[in-house]
Amino acid sequence: MRFLTAGESHGEALCGIISEYPSGVKIDIDFINSELSKRQMGFGRGMRMSIESDEIKILSGLRDNITTGAPISFLIYNKDFKNWENKKVDLITNPRPGHADLSGKIKYRLSNIRDVIERSSARETAVRVAIGAFSKLFLKNFDIYVFSFVEQIGNVKINYQVLENKIHRNFNPEKNKKDFEFLSKIENSLLRCPDEDAEKKMLDLITKTIKEGNSLGGSVKVFASGLPAGLGSYIQWDLRLDGKIAKSIMSIPSVKAVSFGLGEIAGDLKGTQFHDKIYYSKKEGFYRKTNNAGGIEGGMTNGELIEIKAVIKPIPTTNIGIRTVDIKTKKETLSLKERSDVCAVPSVSVISESMLSIELVNEFQLKFGADNLEEITTNFKNYIKYIKSI
Repeated sequence: MRFLTAGESHGEALCGIISEYPSGVKIDIDFINSELSKRQMGFGRGMRMSIESDEIKILSGLRDNITTGAPISFLIYNKDFKNWENKKVDLITNPRPGHADLSGKIKYRLSNIRDVIERSSARETAVRVAIGAFSKLFLKNFDIYVFSFVEQIGNVKINYQVLENKIHRNFNPEKNKKDFEFLSKIENSLLRCPDEDAEKKMLDLITKTIKEGNSLGGSVKVFASGLPAGLGSYIQWDLRLDGKIAKSIMSIPSVKAVSFGLGEIAGDLKGTQFHDKIYYSKKEGFYRKTNNAGGIEGGMTNGELIEIKAVIKPIPTTNIGIRTVDIKTKKETLSLKERSDVCAVPSVSVISESMLSIELVNEFQLKFGADNLEEITTNFKNYIKYIKSI
């Protein structure tokens, strides 16, 4: 499955094209729109989110809400376009440190930083969330669920004891009441945080930072449950699944680090401490009691929960500005003060789910076929039978 995105932050619409998506998949447009809505939520988001109410308009690739195998194309209209349609475009010469402004102007030889801002804006990720929703709808046919939560904002971090026994390899909110309740807690949270005490502290910190005119970063955890062992490959460097996933999540604006399982502290531990011991039972088959590897070994899924951490830098746009240089006068000045979020960590949580889902669909198609859902399902079931027979 390939995809392209197009459009500018204040253009008439964003556009997405998905090619090689399997035929026979039922598409729930309400679900896609709900995913788009989640991307816009979260305390600390900017005024733009109160203007937009993202909805998808599908132009091709479906008949009676069932995919045909033809390329899927869609639009997401920008309501703010009307406010900008006849607006004079000011010449911007004070680039923001931490943004694409200066490097983009140099690379494309643009006369105005505004042309960089319009495409490099995180608004583009709305298209990726829509494509991620298509991917989730495919994965649900195989009881594979991708979910996430906010782990940290600024210096406030959740207490993992609160989450004890809440996340497991077969996490399935449609079949397990406790899983449904845990996921609902995340979805109903202002910050997508399952720890209520930590969330209150996060909200206080964001409020304080808004008053200061500054911005905040943090980290999110992203998971995928229900995956069999053997997706991905070790035979070539570019076929390793963790490498593909890391690339996808690193492509999200403001993400500066990606790790799997206990990857952040792997260098501190000895081999017998870090590596997940292998067990076997007739009921479970091969399994682990720990998941330090984050569900991937040797570039392949190992049957455990995929667990990823993404670290998000503070947003480069601040109301107090950051020291920079005017590209025309070469004199010291303050960076552009554009309408922006103060904290977009919950949004990155949703976008990360989308990027992980996209990569998992790609691996499914490589392993089980690409053309039709029924064919892929047959091949998947045969593979599960083979695993159980080992």
